[in-house]
Parts: sequence; C-alpha cells; structure tokens
Amino acid sequence: MIISINDPVQSTWIFSLIFFIILAALVRSRQIKEWFPATLTTELKGLAILMIVLSHIGYFLVNDHRFLWPLTIAAGVGVNLFLFLSGFGLTASQLQKNLPAWQFYKKRLLKLFTPFWLVLAAFVALDYLVLHISYPLDYLGRAFLGIFTHADLYQDINSPLWYFTFILGYYLLFPLVFNKKRPWFSALVLYLAGYLLIYWQPPFLDYVLYLYKVHIFAFPLGVMAAWIVTKIPAPDFSAGKWSAAGTAMVYYPVLAGLLAIFVYANIHSGIGVSARLEQSMSILAVLAISGVFILKKIECRLLSLFGLYSYEIYLFHWPILYRYDIFYFWLPAWAATLLYLFLFLGLGWLMNKIIRFLSFRQAAKDIASAR
Repeated sequence: MIISINDPVQSTWIFSLIFFIILAALVRSRQIKEWFPATLTTELKGLAILMIVLSHIGYFLVNDHRFLWPLTIAAGVGVNLFLFLSGFGLTASQLQKNLPAWQFYKKRLLKLFTPFWLVLAAFVALDYLVLHISYPLDYLGRAFLGIFTHADLYQDINSPLWYFTFILGYYLLFPLVFNKKRPWFSALVLYLAGYLLIYWQPPFLDYVLYLYKVHIFAFPLGVMAAWIVTKIPAPDFSAGKWSAAGTAMVYYPVLAGLLAIFVYANIHSGIGVSARLEQSMSILAVLAISGVFILKKIECRLLSLFGLYSYEIYLFHWPILYRYDIFYFWLPAWAATLLYLFLFLGLGWLMNKIIRFLSFRQAAKDIASAR
C-alpha cells in the first residue's frame, strides 16, 4: 500500500546522515591497477541496486516525493548500469574462455533462473495464503518462463520483473552472435537486434516498450567496453610514474568533472521529454559514474555487500515493500528505510546460501550418476 510520510525532508536528512556515516565507516584504500576488477563491478552493482530501491520507495511507495530526494532520481541509471555491467561481464568471461552456446546456456541460464524461480514461487504462495490473491494459470505459466509484458507496480505480481524478460533476451542471443575476434561486431549486432525490436513494435510489448526504448544501448555498450579494456593498458597510480603533486593536479579535477557530469545527467535526465534523450543522459551518467569508480582510490565494503546480493534484492524488494510492509507502518520513515536496506541484505545472503546449497546437491547428484 501507499505509505504516508510525516516530515519527508527531515526524514531524508536523518536517513542520509546515518547511511553515509555507515558507508564512510566501511571504506578502505585501494590501488588502481586494473580498469575493471571484479571488486569494482561488484561495488557498481551495489550502487545500482541502491539507486533502484531508493527510487521505488521515494516515487512509488510513499505519498510525498520529497522523501529521499535527490537519492531517488537515478532508477533508470541503475537499470542501465546493471545492463552495462552484464554485457561487460559476459564478454570478459567469454574472451577468457569462449564457451559454446549450450555450455553458456547451461551455466548462465541456471544462475539467472534459479533465484528467479525461488522468489516467484514464494510470492505466488504468499499472495495466495496471506492476501488471498490468485493469478490466472496462463499468467503464471508465462511468468515462470520469464515472460513479463506488463510493468504495473500496483497490479502485477512483481512489476520490476519486466527487466528479467529484457535481460533474458540478451542472454539467449549473446552466445549466438558473440565473436571472440571481433567483440565490437557482436556489440553492433546486439544493438541492432534491440533497435529492430523497437522498430517492429510488437503489440504484446505495448506496455513495456518504452522501458525497452530507454535501455537498449547499455548492454551492447558493456560488450564494447569489455573489448576496449583489453586494448588499453590499465593505469597504476602507485607505480611512481608521476610525482604526487603532478598526479593530484590532473586526478582530482578529472574526478570532480566526472561527478559533475553524473549529477547533471541525472538532474537533466530527459524523462518525459523523449526516450532518445532519456537514454542518452542515462548512458552519460553510467559512463561518468563508471569513470569515478575506476579512478577512486577507496573501496566501499557496504556497496560491495549490496553488489554481491544485488540480483536477489532486485527480484524480491518491491513486493515486500508494497504488499508486505512491516516497518513503515510502525516506524519513522528514515528508520524503516534503513531497516529495509539491511533486511534486504540479510535476505539476499540467505537466498544466496540456499541457492549454493541447491547447486551443491545437484552437483553431487551429477557426480554420483556419472559413476
């Protein structure tokens, strides 16, 4: 249900102060020796899921949009950041070990579907037993196949799952078009596939087509970025190639400039103007914040934690917030938001453990049958 907020501005300040203190307390130094190490992509995933969750709370859960502003203005950037990192990660992995299509599907689709099925089954059962909500069988059949053609926050079983269908399309197409010698060509094909889908405008995607329009460029861009990274030597600011003073004269203005671009792109996002402008500004924000994270000399362990469980959190956060709220009804908004973020971390950790256990059991069965 929609939550009423008292003193939204004050609650935002209290939440921000406490959260950023926790964020700062879990910072440690890092040396810049790789463009995109796994630790950095995990942090960026953590940032992306926070952008999305806070935006869903501020714009769709509460009745006053001043709550959590301006932390709520980057949901689209968060989605594009996820897509960019997915394209980057899949390409980097395939460049190292080029799996044939069937092995790719076996490995990647299982990781994609296992947590998805667990979350979907849990909410189907909870909605029926607790809220007495049932869904048509044909709707459930499509849902368990990963097909979502609506994104109604208040009516669908889990509206953010439009993204699952979108990313699933890329996962199905990627191994068929990937060329290890020419990843740039693969990126072009993936973009053209998305563009043709938008141009075709199939009627069954009418309710989600705009969402597709503003996100078709990020995944191919991630594929292109992974190829570019292999061609450019990574920086090493710890190697003493420049004096400390000389490095600082370039380093800090560049960092400040990238942050300024990120803020500008979010404020002037183009939302409501045109899909092309919205996508362009969102991609600009993705590139700017990626540059900030590449150059920063610190590592935030809290962002890394959110990044580790970002996929799980994305899958279950909205139904919990909207249909099964246990905090906002009893607590101040700032306290409820903090508790939800850390509850989501705990649930993500638990879900990850369950999936690892199931994977171990399945691996043991495969070994036993092979004997």
